[in-house]
Amino acid sequence: MHSSVVDTNVLLRFLVGDNSQQQKIAHTWFQEAESGKRQLIIKPLVIAETTFVLESFYKQSREKIADSLETLLAQKWLVVEERTVMNKLWYWYKNGLHFVDSYLLAWSKNNKAELLTFDKELIKK
Repeated sequence: MHSSVVDTNVLLRFLVGDNSQQQKIAHTWFQEAESGKRQLIIKPLVIAETTFVLESFYKQSREKIADSLETLLAQKWLVVEERTVMNKLWYWYKNGLHFVDSYLLAWSKNNKAELLTFDKELIKK
């Protein structure tokens, strides 16, 4: 099986579809992963950048971003690094925390680690 790490632009084309040619290629890669012909690896940094671009450039709502990425990342045929943390962070992201703060909060809770911050909103969580 061929292993491939997924770039932000691949996720964006797959989710947004603003370039139909690239979306078809991305769709093919995802189908190959689903059928076991290719292993697709998704890194947390790519998810962070995808979230940022969807929110800032495409002006998508946090709810839509979270729902789209939650659904995609739940696919067992994808290798999602830190899957448990990725699954937990969307609650806080939907409720107003930035992606990185949501990630840190989910990571600290998942790993039973103290989160050191001066961010008063984050401390309350």
